[in-house]
This record gives sequence, structure tokens and C-alpha cells, in this order.
Amino acid sequence: MPHASASKPASRATSASKAPSKSAPAKAAAAKPASAKAPSPALAPARPGMGAVPHAAGTTFRVWAPHAESVAVTGTFNKWKADKNPLQAEENGYWAADVPEAKPGDEYKFSLVNQGNRIDRNDPYAREVTNSAGASVVHDPAFDWGDDNFQMPAWNELVIYELHVGTFNAPDAEQVGTFASVAEKLPYLRDLGINCIELLPATEFPGSRSWGYNPSNPFALESDYGGPVAFKELVKQAHQHGIAVVLDVVYNHFGPGDLDLWQFDGWSENGGGGIYFYNDWKAKTPWGDNRPDYGRPEVRQYIRDNALMWLQDYRCDGLRADAIAFIRNVHGEEDPGADLPEGWSLMRWINEEIDQTMPWKITIAEDMRGNAGITESVAKGGQGFDSQWDSSFVYPVVEALTTPNDADRNMLAVADALAVTYNGDAFRRVIYTESHDEVANGKSRVAEEIMPGDADHYFAKKRTTLGAGLVLTAPGIPMLFQGQEFLADGEFNDAEPLVWQDVEARAGLVHLYRDLIALRRNFHGQTRGLGGQHTHVFHVNNAEKLVAFARWADGDGGPGDTTVVLANFANQAHEAYTIGLPGPGHWTVRFNSDWKGYDGEFGDFESFGTDAEEGEYDGYAWHGSIGLAPYAVLVLSQEG
Repeated sequence: MPHASASKPASRATSASKAPSKSAPAKAAAAKPASAKAPSPALAPARPGMGAVPHAAGTTFRVWAPHAESVAVTGTFNKWKADKNPLQAEENGYWAADVPEAKPGDEYKFSLVNQGNRIDRNDPYAREVTNSAGASVVHDPAFDWGDDNFQMPAWNELVIYELHVGTFNAPDAEQVGTFASVAEKLPYLRDLGINCIELLPATEFPGSRSWGYNPSNPFALESDYGGPVAFKELVKQAHQHGIAVVLDVVYNHFGPGDLDLWQFDGWSENGGGGIYFYNDWKAKTPWGDNRPDYGRPEVRQYIRDNALMWLQDYRCDGLRADAIAFIRNVHGEEDPGADLPEGWSLMRWINEEIDQTMPWKITIAEDMRGNAGITESVAKGGQGFDSQWDSSFVYPVVEALTTPNDADRNMLAVADALAVTYNGDAFRRVIYTESHDEVANGKSRVAEEIMPGDADHYFAKKRTTLGAGLVLTAPGIPMLFQGQEFLADGEFNDAEPLVWQDVEARAGLVHLYRDLIALRRNFHGQTRGLGGQHTHVFHVNNAEKLVAFARWADGDGGPGDTTVVLANFANQAHEAYTIGLPGPGHWTVRFNSDWKGYDGEFGDFESFGTDAEEGEYDGYAWHGSIGLAPYAVLVLSQEG
């Protein structure tokens, strides 16, 4: 679930928390503009496009305000005078005018009159604002992308690193991080093996600190992070390092703070949000009564334009859509009486357009309800997302890692979590043990949950890395959360930056993650199966708390392909633990999480490999025995 920081000041009070009446649904979609004057022939024709569209001869301004009696644009180019540049009424409540004097860098607002009252509003389509309570800025979309020949990795090759711009690489606790400070760490992420970063929402929000899930200006990049040009520079540099950029977008609600969309043109019903929002019971969300009206064509277009803008104009390689259960259902549950079919169709429309025009760009859903329809193709009646965050992995796996007593760990639940797929595709899910949601909201980092107040304890390190071993070998697109690889502790919040000195202090653990990612991406040509579609959980020992599974890519697998993972969830070593093996010959240990090089407290337990012996075991015709340390994970593959 997304979270708006409790420490976030709201610079302007809104009515977003008022409960609307359930008696009268909104009728504004059918509303006509107050006037339909033809544009004056003396004025230059308005160019196509919404918001501020700069061109060689000035700037065209266009806004949707169906209940306004008149609209003007004011700004630094006309000394903020509302009588200088009136907009002309177009069809369906749109207003537009060309202003020769307006140029990129100029500040502006729309000045609307409703029932004789003047309302000054920021541009809903503003690409840049001075701040969330300030003014819109005419943004020049031109940018030198250089020789950007970046190729998006295939889904089965992705390793995602989720990060929060404000805390990922902040100068200190008093200043927030920026797009530029994120770019400084791209070489580190590249060397770790990361090929995709996923940014928490980075659009303008009130104040300078937030998780980003309280967007006030959905088209504008957060000014304290550096704004739109700095974001483009981050994407450009990421591509130069071979790293894709996925942006988290929030369409389940807007605001509630500094929200000029609220009662934008002065109209509302039931105390609701006006033209951009539902004005009846469908407005209610966990974050206020501020759900966009997915049934209104103009609002659907607004959200669609926003999604495509990130992929086209900013060259993002994908989107992660936040809490979409609340787009398809008022309560975010499987509750037919509260379904929002127009929300389902909106996301389907966006995904379909992306698939038709940019099929290499990934869309990821956060639904967390195990709904296979989310990632089913549009042609088969699904919503068309490419992948979804998977609650059926994170919850049972983290529970098994953090449960205090070995006897209470449930290997049957872990085995089930490993085997889940959606739509018959291993990569229709994103798997992780840590995300911004899972290490906050009353919860902490996995190591902290294991040993509260002592995240550097042996048990915390052993079981945290055991979890990492599963994330980076199980079927699914693996995701890490910022600092996980160097054992960031405590809980995530928007005011505490990562402690980058810990990269050196825990260099061995960083090495562990780098080795796992190299196996996951098959850098050495020995573990192709970790990127394959096939998984067989063939050994589950709930008494001694072990599980083993095989991964392979092609046909029946074989040397260089078939990969076996053995995980020990107990504080018990095994000198020679026997499991079935998918084939004959020698099986070499490619990774042993107990290696002392990863941490001085680890045991360096002897786990070198095994020669397969004939004899049925675990449903295979071969078996072998191997040494296994407490709370350890081994990765083996077959020699040629």
C-alpha cells in the first residue's frame, strides 16, 4: 500500500477529506462549456496539445474547464494581468489561445471565472512548477539525448533495484537527494549487476520530503529533485550504463495537498472534487475522497497522456502502477458491488496502446491480490500488464525468514511461493523480500525484523542473505530495495538517507549480492536455467526445514542450463545432505552463501559439489549428497 509521509506539510488546505454524499452521482461529464465563442480572427491559431505548448512564434495554452465562464492565462509575460490574454472557447469545455510573448521559462497560471468568482489554477498538464504551491512554468521539451541506442533487456534478464530519490544518495539528513545524486551511483549499480532501476513516484508533491504517493502536479517532476531536465539527464545516463528506468505512477488518487485539480473550474457536487474526480461514493479511497473519475473521457485522456508522456518524452523504459486494486474497485478488494469497470478498462486501454506502439517497454502492476487477470493479455480479457508485484512470494518467504523459532517455519508455504506463476509465464510476477511498503508502515528491514536492534547479528545476516538467494533464483523478475545489499537497517522513511559508508563496511555482503546477480543473469554461462520458464520444486523437508528446486530454460535442460537451488531454513548444519538430481555427472556448487568471504562470521562450510549416483530420489533417477551450512543457500549446476 502506498504511504504519504505523516511529516509532509500540506501547503494549502483542501476539501479532499470531506465525505461526499451518496445521493447524487456526478453529472459533469455531460456538461457544456459556458460559452462557445469562435476564436477571434485577429489572433494566431492555437496549436494542438494540452497545457503550455511552446513553438517558434510563442506558446499555445490550452485547458479543459467546462464550467468556467471565461478563462485567461496570466504570467510573467503579461505581468500576471488577467485581462491581457483571454482564452477562446473551443468545443467540449476546452479553452485555448496562442500567446506570442510567452516563452520557455516563463511562469504562468490559468485564471478562471465561475459564477463571477475568479479562480487562479496551476496548469493540470504543467511539465514544470516552481513548487507545489507556486506557479506553472512553460517547459521546453527539447533535450539532447545524444546517441541513445539503449535496448531494454528481456523480462527474464531484468534485475530491478527500487529506490527513493530523496534518500537514496542524499548529501546529508538536512538535504534531499536529487536526480543528479542518483546518477552519481549508476556505476555502482551497474557493477552490482543491476540493469533496471525503479523510482518511487517523482512527480511534484507538497514540501521537499515524501515517498511521492501524494502527487499534487502529476505531469511535473519534483522541483526539489531537480525538475524535468535533470530527470531526462538521469534517464540518459542510466541508458549509457545499460540500466533501464521504470517510474512509479499514481493513478488511484491525486493529492490531497496542494492540489489545484481539486474543484478545478469551480464546479463540484456533494462537496466533491469537481471535474477531475468522482463526486459520489466512488470518490472514497484510503487517502481521501480523491479518486479520479475514470468514466469521464477527459480524465481518462489525462491519465493516458500522463502514462505515455513518461515513456515517449522522457524515454522511461516502463511504469509501475501503484495500488491498482483501488483503480478497479472502490475498496481495493474482490467486491463486485464496488467494482469500477471503467477503471479496469482505462488501465487496459493504456497497456494496449503501449503494447501496440512500444512493446519492449514494461508495465508492472501493484495489485497484491493474486489476480491473474491483471497480467492476462488484453486479447484474452485481461488488463494487459506485463508483470505484477507478487504477494504470494513475499509474504510466506519473509514470514519463514523472520519467524523466531526454526520449528515454526513453514517449508510447505515456501515451496508453494516458489512455484507460483501467472498466465503460464514465470516472469509475469516481480518477487522480493524488501520493498518500500514491506520495510515501513510498522515493519522494518528483514534483518531488523529478525533481530530487532541488532541487524548486524549473525542470524540476521544469514537469514537475510538466504532470502536474497531465493529472490535471485526463484521464477519471477527479482527486485531489491535500496541498501538491501549492504544490510540497511531500521525502517524506511523519507527523512533518513542511506549510509553509503556501509558499502565498504559490509563489502562482503555486497559481493554476495553481486555473485547472485551474476548467476541470475548467467554471466558465466553456467546457470541459464535461472532465466528459464521451467521450475520444479522437488524436495520439501518440513521436519528439518529444507527446500530444493530446479530451474531450466530449454527442453529438458542439461549442462549449462539446469540449475538446482538448495535452501536450509534451520540453524543446523548437514555434512552430507541427500537430494535428487535432474541429471547425471558432476554438479558443481556455483554459490555458497556461507562463504567466509561474504562475512567474517560465516562458517565457510565445505559445500563443493557432488557426483550424481544412480538411484531414484525425489522423483529423479539420480541423487547426490552435499554439505550444507545453517541458514544457507547453495546454487549448483551440471558440468558438461
